[in-house]
Formats: sequence, structure tokens, C-alpha cells
Amino acid sequence: MTMLTPVLALIVWTLIVWIWMYATRIPAMQKAKINPQDALKPGALDVLPLEARVAADNYNHLHEQPTIFYALAIYSHLAGVTDPLNIWLAWGYVALRIVHSLAQIVVKKVMLRFQLFALASLVLMIITARNVLALLLA
Repeated sequence: MTMLTPVLALIVWTLIVWIWMYATRIPAMQKAKINPQDALKPGALDVLPLEARVAADNYNHLHEQPTIFYALAIYSHLAGVTDPLNIWLAWGYVALRIVHSLAQIVVKKVMLRFQLFALASLVLMIITARNVLALLLA
């Protein structure tokens, strides 16, 4: 197993949430009789029920902080800082992001989401620090 395997796992999860988003959004738009072209206007989809919006919001979140993870995992792989601890930390980050998605889409508890986000951020900081230390000690 390499540092890149968790990257693939998070990409797969992001695509699952993408499917989930459209599986809820399209029927909700049809039920609300929203013309897809109307989605061009900011806020046009705010009338959709929460159930149809949370997956879309989470899909967007999976394109924010995880970009740091992707870059960091690729850097770690290329720099050779892929010891078992970094790999486990990367898997931990992926697990936290999946649980974060479920907290946002299914459980809908903001404080739980925040705690998961903070913990995932801490994991990124640890991986980053370990990469910086490896660079300084090389």
C-alpha cells in the first residue's frame, strides 16, 4: 500500500457523493418545477429542501480542504515520506472526511461536523509537519 491509495479512496468517495447529490437534487428540482437553466442565478436552488441541498454542499466541501490532502499525499509520495505512520494518517484523514460527509448529509449536526473538520485539519498538520521535518533532517 502506498500514500496514493488513500487519495484514490477519497476520489471514489467524492464520486459517490456526486452521485448522491444528483440522485437527490434532480428529483427535488423536478418536484419544485425548477428549470435547470434557472440554476445559473445565485440562490436559485435555495428553495430546494434541505435533503436535496446537503449532499451538494458536501460535494463542494470535498473540493475544498481535500485539495490540500491531495497535494500533500502526492508530495509525500514523491519525496519518499511514506512511512507506515504517514500512510495511516492519510487513511485517517480519508475516514474522517467520509464520516464528515455522513455527519453533514445524514446526521446534520453542525458541531459534530466542525469537530470532524478540526480533527481532519489536525491530521493534515501532522502529515505536513512530518514532511517538513523529513526535509530538514535530510
